[in-house]
Amino acid sequence: MTTAAIRAARAAQQRASRAVTRHGLAHPVALALLAVAAMAAARAWDTGHPVADTHLAPARKPSPLMPNLPFGRRG
Repeated sequence: MTTAAIRAARAAQQRASRAVTRHGLAHPVALALLAVAAMAAARAWDTGHPVADTHLAPARKPSPLMPNLPFGRRG
């Protein structure tokens, strides 16, 4: 059940983000789809799926030439 719930949450979030992009945040359709996405995420959460895992970005290593990271120091 968690796979179906998380698929539904992902699909609802994608539809909502497309509606917000197309119509703007204040549009009634966008607001309704955002509400549907929130309910789908809540359903996935209730079935035991960690909803935070839905929107993970791939991990990136910092560039070795970043000036804000001193070389050889760990803090």
